[in-house]
Amino acid sequence: MKRKLLVRAFLPVFVLPVLFFCGCKKADQSGAMPVPTVNAITVIQQDLPWNIEYPAQVAGSLEIQIRAQVGGILQARLYNEGEYVQEGTQLFQIDDKSYKVALEKAQGTLAQAQAEERRTQRTYARMKRLRADNAVSQQDYDNALSAYETAQANVKVAKSGVSDAEINLGYTKVTAPISGIAGKEAQSVGSLISPTGESGFLTTMVQINPLYVNFSMPSRQFEKLAAGFVSGQISIGTAEQQDKLAADQYRKTAAADAPIYVEVLLNNGKIYPEKGKIIFFDSSENTQTSSLAMKAEFANPNNSRALMPGQFVRVRLVGAVYKNAILIPSSALLNTAQGLVAYAVDANDTIAARPVQAQLQDDMYIVTDGLKAGDRILREGLIKVRPGQQVQVKMQDFKVGEQKEEEETLSQDGRSVATLEEEIESSEASDEQALPEEQSVPADNTQPADAAQATPAADKPAASAQPAPDAKADAPAAETAQ
Repeated sequence: MKRKLLVRAFLPVFVLPVLFFCGCKKADQSGAMPVPTVNAITVIQQDLPWNIEYPAQVAGSLEIQIRAQVGGILQARLYNEGEYVQEGTQLFQIDDKSYKVALEKAQGTLAQAQAEERRTQRTYARMKRLRADNAVSQQDYDNALSAYETAQANVKVAKSGVSDAEINLGYTKVTAPISGIAGKEAQSVGSLISPTGESGFLTTMVQINPLYVNFSMPSRQFEKLAAGFVSGQISIGTAEQQDKLAADQYRKTAAADAPIYVEVLLNNGKIYPEKGKIIFFDSSENTQTSSLAMKAEFANPNNSRALMPGQFVRVRLVGAVYKNAILIPSSALLNTAQGLVAYAVDANDTIAARPVQAQLQDDMYIVTDGLKAGDRILREGLIKVRPGQQVQVKMQDFKVGEQKEEEETLSQDGRSVATLEEEIESSEASDEQALPEEQSVPADNTQPADAAQATPAADKPAASAQPAPDAKADAPAAETAQ
């Protein structure tokens, strides 16, 4: 009996350490972290078109003010505001009565001067014959000659007066000096117009063929482009177009044949059908923006409104090619306080941090230092791993422009972004529909279906927040039993 009691007493002493050791071993085995699986790509090297995009603003090739050159009452506006008008089209009519009278008066003065010229001419001819016979004095002959010359001068003055009156009469018809879009009228019909005051401003006109697009290139980007062109890292145009890079030859070359040209990206995502040519490049840097102003010219043969003066667009320089560029996706770099970092995977599938120098273009980076073609790097999820960690690598294919292809796949139905946005806006409920009307509680304590469903949900947290009294009372008893 005593032996059995001793076995029962010492049995837990030997069994508990064994169970504790086994439990710790299982815990150690279950606590080991699994090797994470990461997506990696191979760094590629190939020629990359350096299609640089900039924000830009459209301007007319000519933007002028239409002003009255004579005063008077504005009688009529003869064009539709905002329409395209041809050069020479009459836009306004100013009261011309007084100018017609002035023209008739000038014509009468001219007739008098011409009559006086004929009279003095006859007198001079007579005096000339008499002077040859020594029948008149030299003084009389000189007076007749001077009178005739004065009459000739008066005829010229009278003719200029007629011309001036005709010009002023013509100014009462305000015509379009260029072909373009006529703006809104600045003076209403019936207003008194003065050529020297603010009332002389009538409207504006903009020539839209050709169109100008103004944009700026950052100075650092221009330096990289110039340095890359000099070193041969960047080429512009084809081999046949190299002779057109000279300034005099480039001006004579059409935009479609230029070694480097400009494209306009419209707000609907489409590209303007006409190509542009750079016609202005500022000779000095803007110290406030650290950029160089540039201007491109675009033909608009149909005078379309696809591009309008004042419109904000994006432009793209096309023609520069980055030779043998080291390329990686934009998601493969981590931006840290020390700079850009890529996570490379070595032969042992171990993560190694690589500081890199790169510049972003579209959805990828052009690496200039830190990586080489053939290196394996993480494509995404860089914040989920750490340098020195062992990983399981899942290789993926990477090619230039694959992100754009994915975006095109998402819109295979042909609808543009603008169309999708309009459909989304039209499908949204109005404010009146979105705000439910207040409902009064019936007197018979009946609740609407929504309120009946909401009431139990609101009561549940309150009930669970306070433990039951029985649970509190049973707690000490449970501890005593243990």
